[in-house]
Amino acid sequence: MVTFLPSRPGRLADVPSFTRAIGGAESNVACALAAAGHRVRWVSRVGADGFGDHLVEAVAAYGVDTSAVRRDPGRPTGVYFRTATDRATDAHEVLYYRAGSAASAMSPRTVPYEDVGDARVLHLSGITAALSPGCLDLVRALTAPRPGRPLVSFDVNHRAGLWRGADPSVLLDLARGADLVLTGDDEAEAAWGLRGADAIRAALPEPAVLVVKHGARGATAYARTGARETVTSVPAPRVDVVAPVGAGDAFAAGFLSATLRDLPLARRLRHGHLMAAAALTVPGDLAAPPATGHADRLAALGDDAWGRLHLVPGWTRTGEDQEVRTP
Repeated sequence: MVTFLPSRPGRLADVPSFTRAIGGAESNVACALAAAGHRVRWVSRVGADGFGDHLVEAVAAYGVDTSAVRRDPGRPTGVYFRTATDRATDAHEVLYYRAGSAASAMSPRTVPYEDVGDARVLHLSGITAALSPGCLDLVRALTAPRPGRPLVSFDVNHRAGLWRGADPSVLLDLARGADLVLTGDDEAEAAWGLRGADAIRAALPEPAVLVVKHGARGATAYARTGARETVTSVPAPRVDVVAPVGAGDAFAAGFLSATLRDLPLARRLRHGHLMAAAALTVPGDLAAPPATGHADRLAALGDDAWGRLHLVPGWTRTGEDQEVRTP
Protein backbone atom coordinates (compact mmCIF):
# COMPACT_ATOMS: atom_id res chain seq x y z
CA MET A 1 0.00 0.00 0.00
CA VAL A 2 0.86 3.64 -0.22
CA THR A 3 1.11 5.04 3.30
CA PHE A 4 0.30 8.60 4.27
CA LEU A 5 2.25 9.70 7.35
CA PRO A 6 0.94 12.63 9.42
CA SER A 7 2.86 15.88 9.46
CA ARG A 8 2.29 16.19 13.21
CA PRO A 9 0.78 14.21 16.12
CA GLY A 10 -2.94 14.42 16.76
CA ARG A 11 -6.26 13.10 15.55
CA LEU A 12 -6.69 12.42 11.86
CA ALA A 13 -9.38 15.10 11.90
CA ASP A 14 -6.77 17.64 13.02
CA VAL A 15 -3.73 16.66 10.94
CA PRO A 16 -3.38 19.24 8.15
CA SER A 17 -1.13 17.31 5.76
CA PHE A 18 0.53 13.98 5.14
CA THR A 19 3.74 12.69 3.58
CA ARG A 20 3.56 9.85 1.09
CA ALA A 21 5.55 6.70 1.86
CA ILE A 22 5.26 2.97 1.23
CA GLY A 23 3.96 0.35 3.62
CA GLY A 24 2.69 -3.18 3.88
CA ALA A 25 3.86 -6.00 6.12
CA GLU A 26 5.40 -8.31 3.54
CA SER A 27 6.88 -5.52 1.41
CA ASN A 28 8.44 -4.00 4.54
CA VAL A 29 10.12 -7.31 5.32
CA ALA A 30 11.23 -7.68 1.71
CA CYS A 31 12.81 -4.22 1.63
CA ALA A 32 14.61 -4.71 4.95
CA LEU A 33 15.99 -8.10 3.91
CA ALA A 34 17.18 -6.77 0.55
CA ALA A 35 18.82 -3.80 2.25
CA ALA A 36 20.60 -6.31 4.51
CA GLY A 37 22.07 -8.03 1.45
CA HIS A 38 19.70 -10.92 0.77
CA ARG A 39 18.15 -11.81 -2.58
CA VAL A 40 14.43 -11.09 -2.21
CA ARG A 41 11.39 -11.26 -4.48
CA TRP A 42 8.16 -9.44 -3.66
CA VAL A 43 4.99 -11.08 -5.02
CA SER A 44 1.86 -8.91 -5.04
CA ARG A 45 -0.69 -7.01 -7.12
CA VAL A 46 -0.98 -3.25 -7.47
CA GLY A 47 -3.16 -1.01 -9.60
CA ALA A 48 -2.20 0.23 -13.03
CA ASP A 49 -2.06 3.72 -11.56
CA GLY A 50 0.43 6.28 -10.30
CA PHE A 51 0.43 4.88 -6.78
CA GLY A 52 1.18 1.44 -8.19
CA ASP A 53 4.07 2.92 -10.18
CA HIS A 54 5.40 4.54 -7.04
CA LEU A 55 5.17 1.34 -4.98
CA VAL A 56 6.93 -0.85 -7.53
CA GLU A 57 9.69 1.71 -8.10
CA ALA A 58 10.20 2.37 -4.38
CA VAL A 59 10.35 -1.31 -3.43
CA ALA A 60 12.68 -2.07 -6.34
CA ALA A 61 14.97 0.74 -5.19
CA TYR A 62 15.75 -1.33 -2.08
CA GLY A 63 17.09 -4.08 -4.34
CA VAL A 64 13.94 -6.22 -4.30
CA ASP A 65 13.01 -8.24 -7.40
CA THR A 66 9.56 -6.93 -8.39
CA SER A 67 9.19 -8.97 -11.59
CA ALA A 68 6.37 -11.03 -10.03
CA VAL A 69 4.26 -7.98 -9.12
CA ARG A 70 1.17 -7.98 -11.32
CA ARG A 71 -0.61 -4.77 -12.44
CA ASP A 72 -4.40 -4.81 -12.22
CA PRO A 73 -6.08 -2.47 -14.74
CA GLY A 74 -9.49 -2.70 -13.04
CA ARG A 75 -8.63 -2.17 -9.37
CA PRO A 76 -6.74 0.62 -7.60
CA THR A 77 -3.64 0.45 -5.43
CA GLY A 78 -4.56 0.39 -1.74
CA VAL A 79 -3.73 3.35 0.50
CA TYR A 80 -3.93 4.06 4.20
CA PHE A 81 -3.61 6.99 6.58
CA ARG A 82 -2.45 6.77 10.17
CA THR A 83 -1.77 8.94 13.17
CA ALA A 84 1.63 9.23 14.78
CA THR A 85 0.66 7.51 18.04
CA ASP A 86 1.36 3.95 19.13
CA ARG A 87 -0.94 1.18 17.87
CA ALA A 88 -1.36 0.05 21.47
CA THR A 89 -3.03 3.30 22.59
CA ASP A 90 -6.67 4.30 22.22
CA ALA A 91 -5.54 7.46 20.44
CA HIS A 92 -4.10 5.52 17.51
CA GLU A 93 -6.11 5.82 14.32
CA VAL A 94 -5.67 4.01 11.02
CA LEU A 95 -7.91 4.41 7.98
CA TYR A 96 -7.52 1.76 5.30
CA TYR A 97 -8.75 2.38 1.77
CA ARG A 98 -8.21 -0.97 0.12
CA ALA A 99 -11.59 -2.62 -0.21
CA GLY A 100 -11.64 -3.72 -3.83
CA SER A 101 -7.95 -2.93 -4.21
CA ALA A 102 -5.61 -4.78 -6.55
CA ALA A 103 -3.98 -6.64 -3.66
CA SER A 104 -7.36 -7.85 -2.39
CA ALA A 105 -7.81 -9.68 -5.71
CA MET A 106 -4.94 -12.06 -4.95
CA SER A 107 -5.96 -15.72 -4.89
CA PRO A 108 -4.52 -19.11 -5.85
CA ARG A 109 -5.78 -18.34 -9.35
CA THR A 110 -4.02 -14.98 -9.72
CA VAL A 111 -0.73 -15.84 -7.94
CA PRO A 112 1.04 -18.78 -9.60
CA TYR A 113 2.87 -21.04 -7.17
CA GLU A 114 5.92 -20.80 -9.43
CA ASP A 115 6.32 -17.19 -8.26
CA VAL A 116 7.10 -18.35 -4.70
CA GLY A 117 7.98 -22.03 -4.80
CA ASP A 118 11.68 -21.72 -5.66
CA ALA A 119 12.62 -19.61 -2.61
CA ARG A 120 14.48 -20.76 0.49
CA VAL A 121 11.99 -18.92 2.68
CA LEU A 122 8.41 -17.85 1.92
CA HIS A 123 7.22 -15.09 4.26
CA LEU A 124 3.49 -14.53 4.73
CA SER A 125 1.35 -12.32 6.93
CA GLY A 126 -2.06 -12.52 8.56
CA ILE A 127 -2.81 -9.10 7.12
CA THR A 128 -2.96 -10.56 3.61
CA ALA A 129 -5.31 -13.28 4.84
CA ALA A 130 -7.72 -10.60 6.09
CA LEU A 131 -8.03 -8.72 2.79
CA SER A 132 -10.56 -10.95 1.02
CA PRO A 133 -11.78 -14.55 0.77
CA GLY A 134 -9.47 -15.01 -2.21
CA CYS A 135 -6.48 -13.78 -0.21
CA LEU A 136 -7.39 -16.14 2.63
CA ASP A 137 -7.58 -19.02 0.15
CA LEU A 138 -4.14 -18.04 -1.15
CA VAL A 139 -2.54 -18.04 2.30
CA ARG A 140 -4.25 -21.34 3.10
CA ALA A 141 -2.83 -22.85 -0.09
CA LEU A 142 0.68 -21.57 0.65
CA THR A 143 0.67 -22.87 4.25
CA ALA A 144 -0.70 -26.29 3.24
CA PRO A 145 1.72 -29.25 3.22
CA ARG A 146 3.44 -29.60 -0.13
CA PRO A 147 6.49 -31.63 -1.19
CA GLY A 148 9.59 -29.47 -1.51
CA ARG A 149 7.94 -26.26 -0.33
CA PRO A 150 10.16 -23.47 1.05
CA LEU A 151 10.46 -22.84 4.76
CA VAL A 152 7.19 -21.02 5.44
CA SER A 153 7.40 -18.04 7.79
CA PHE A 154 4.12 -16.60 9.07
CA ASP A 155 3.77 -13.34 10.98
CA VAL A 156 0.34 -13.33 12.64
CA ASN A 157 0.07 -9.52 12.40
CA HIS A 158 -3.46 -9.39 13.84
CA ARG A 159 -5.15 -6.07 13.08
CA ALA A 160 -8.55 -5.90 14.75
CA GLY A 161 -9.83 -3.36 12.25
CA LEU A 162 -9.35 -5.83 9.39
CA TRP A 163 -11.30 -8.61 11.12
CA ARG A 164 -14.53 -6.78 11.95
CA GLY A 165 -17.36 -9.23 11.34
CA ALA A 166 -14.91 -12.09 10.76
CA ASP A 167 -13.32 -14.69 13.00
CA PRO A 168 -9.58 -14.10 13.60
CA SER A 169 -9.20 -17.64 14.95
CA VAL A 170 -8.48 -18.60 11.33
CA LEU A 171 -5.06 -17.08 11.93
CA LEU A 172 -4.35 -19.86 14.41
CA ASP A 173 -5.12 -22.48 11.76
CA LEU A 174 -2.85 -20.72 9.26
CA ALA A 175 -0.04 -20.48 11.82
CA ARG A 176 -0.25 -24.23 12.45
CA GLY A 177 0.71 -24.83 8.84
CA ALA A 178 3.88 -22.71 8.99
CA ASP A 179 7.42 -23.73 9.91
CA LEU A 180 8.25 -20.44 11.64
CA VAL A 181 5.63 -18.29 13.38
CA LEU A 182 6.02 -14.80 14.83
CA THR A 183 3.38 -13.24 17.05
CA GLY A 184 3.06 -10.66 19.79
CA ASP A 185 1.68 -11.79 23.12
CA ASP A 186 -0.78 -8.88 22.98
CA GLU A 187 -2.19 -9.89 19.59
CA ALA A 188 -2.41 -13.56 20.62
CA GLU A 189 -4.54 -12.51 23.57
CA ALA A 190 -6.70 -10.21 21.45
CA ALA A 191 -7.23 -12.71 18.62
CA TRP A 192 -7.29 -16.01 20.49
CA GLY A 193 -7.68 -15.24 24.19
CA LEU A 194 -4.26 -16.78 24.96
CA ARG A 195 -2.21 -15.29 27.79
CA GLY A 196 1.52 -15.85 28.05
CA ALA A 197 4.12 -17.41 25.81
CA ASP A 198 3.68 -20.94 27.16
CA ALA A 199 -0.06 -20.86 26.45
CA ILE A 200 0.64 -19.67 22.91
CA ARG A 201 3.12 -22.50 22.38
CA ALA A 202 0.61 -25.01 23.75
CA ALA A 203 -1.90 -23.81 21.16
CA LEU A 204 0.76 -23.82 18.42
CA PRO A 205 2.85 -26.98 18.85
CA GLU A 206 3.25 -27.63 15.12
CA PRO A 207 5.74 -24.92 13.96
CA ALA A 208 9.37 -25.90 14.42
CA VAL A 209 10.08 -22.35 15.62
CA LEU A 210 7.67 -20.03 17.45
CA VAL A 211 8.70 -16.49 18.39
CA VAL A 212 6.54 -14.64 20.92
CA LYS A 213 7.29 -10.91 21.15
CA HIS A 214 6.75 -9.04 24.40
CA GLY A 215 7.07 -5.48 23.11
CA ALA A 216 9.79 -3.45 24.82
CA ARG A 217 10.46 -6.34 27.23
CA GLY A 218 11.94 -8.65 24.60
CA ALA A 219 11.02 -11.92 22.93
CA THR A 220 10.90 -15.66 23.61
CA ALA A 221 11.62 -18.34 21.01
CA TYR A 222 10.62 -21.99 21.11
CA ALA A 223 12.63 -24.23 18.79
CA ARG A 224 12.00 -27.93 18.33
CA THR A 225 14.55 -30.37 16.98
CA GLY A 226 13.14 -33.88 16.94
CA ALA A 227 11.68 -34.55 20.39
CA ARG A 228 13.79 -31.84 22.04
CA GLU A 229 12.54 -28.28 22.53
CA THR A 230 14.67 -25.28 23.43
CA VAL A 231 13.21 -22.13 24.96
CA THR A 232 15.29 -18.96 24.64
CA SER A 233 14.38 -15.49 25.90
CA VAL A 234 16.28 -12.32 24.99
CA PRO A 235 15.46 -8.86 26.39
CA ALA A 236 15.10 -5.96 23.99
CA PRO A 237 17.67 -3.15 24.25
CA ARG A 238 16.57 0.24 25.45
CA VAL A 239 15.56 2.39 22.48
CA ASP A 240 14.83 6.11 22.14
CA VAL A 241 11.70 5.73 20.02
CA VAL A 242 10.96 8.20 17.23
CA ALA A 243 7.87 6.40 15.85
CA PRO A 244 6.47 3.08 17.10
CA VAL A 245 5.54 1.70 13.68
CA GLY A 246 7.20 -0.86 11.45
CA ALA A 247 9.05 -2.51 14.33
CA GLY A 248 7.26 -5.86 14.00
CA ASP A 249 8.09 -6.20 10.32
CA ALA A 250 11.67 -5.14 11.00
CA PHE A 251 11.97 -7.72 13.78
CA ALA A 252 10.76 -10.40 11.37
CA ALA A 253 13.36 -9.30 8.81
CA GLY A 254 16.17 -9.36 11.36
CA PHE A 255 15.17 -12.79 12.65
CA LEU A 256 14.81 -14.17 9.12
CA SER A 257 18.16 -12.70 8.06
CA ALA A 258 19.88 -14.42 10.98
CA THR A 259 17.97 -17.63 10.22
CA LEU A 260 19.22 -17.59 6.63
CA ARG A 261 22.72 -17.21 8.04
CA ASP A 262 22.09 -20.20 10.37
CA LEU A 263 22.97 -18.21 13.51
CA PRO A 264 22.15 -19.57 16.99
CA LEU A 265 18.65 -18.89 18.27
CA ALA A 266 19.66 -16.21 20.78
CA ARG A 267 21.56 -14.33 18.06
CA ARG A 268 18.50 -14.53 15.80
CA LEU A 269 16.43 -12.86 18.51
CA ARG A 270 19.08 -10.20 19.04
CA HIS A 271 19.23 -9.45 15.32
CA GLY A 272 15.44 -9.17 15.35
CA HIS A 273 15.65 -6.65 18.19
CA LEU A 274 18.38 -4.67 16.41
CA MET A 275 16.45 -4.46 13.15
CA ALA A 276 13.36 -3.41 15.11
CA ALA A 277 15.42 -0.72 16.86
CA ALA A 278 16.47 0.62 13.47
CA ALA A 279 12.78 1.04 12.53
CA LEU A 280 11.87 2.54 15.90
CA THR A 281 14.44 5.30 15.56
CA VAL A 282 13.11 6.71 12.27
CA PRO A 283 9.72 8.35 11.47
CA GLY A 284 8.47 5.88 8.82
CA ASP A 285 7.89 2.14 8.54
CA LEU A 286 11.25 1.44 6.89
CA ALA A 287 14.78 2.14 8.05
CA ALA A 288 18.24 1.43 6.73
CA PRO A 289 19.43 -1.64 8.64
CA PRO A 290 22.71 -1.60 10.51
CA ALA A 291 25.67 -2.92 8.55
CA THR A 292 26.02 -6.67 9.02
CA GLY A 293 29.34 -6.38 10.83
CA HIS A 294 27.97 -3.70 13.12
CA ALA A 295 24.89 -5.77 13.98
CA ASP A 296 27.04 -8.89 14.49
CA ARG A 297 29.26 -7.00 16.92
CA LEU A 298 26.30 -5.84 18.98
CA ALA A 299 24.60 -9.24 18.83
CA ALA A 300 27.78 -10.83 20.19
CA LEU A 301 27.92 -8.64 23.30
CA GLY A 302 27.94 -10.38 26.66
CA ASP A 303 24.66 -10.50 28.52
CA ASP A 304 25.62 -7.63 30.83
CA ALA A 305 26.70 -5.36 27.98
CA TRP A 306 23.60 -6.28 25.95
CA GLY A 307 21.46 -5.42 28.96
CA ARG A 308 23.05 -1.95 29.12
CA LEU A 309 22.63 -1.26 25.41
CA HIS A 310 20.82 2.00 24.68
CA LEU A 311 20.12 2.72 21.02
CA VAL A 312 19.43 6.27 19.90
CA PRO A 313 18.42 7.83 16.55
CA GLY A 314 21.31 7.50 14.13
CA TRP A 315 22.77 4.44 15.84
CA THR A 316 22.88 2.43 12.59
CA ARG A 317 25.57 4.71 11.14
CA THR A 318 28.80 2.87 11.80
CA GLY A 319 31.95 4.55 13.03
CA GLU A 320 30.25 7.12 15.27
CA ASP A 321 30.95 7.12 18.98
CA GLN A 322 27.51 8.44 19.86
CA GLU A 323 25.60 5.76 17.96
CA VAL A 324 25.31 3.40 20.96
CA ARG A 325 25.18 4.23 24.63
CA THR A 326 26.22 1.60 27.14
CA PRO A 327 25.90 3.33 30.52
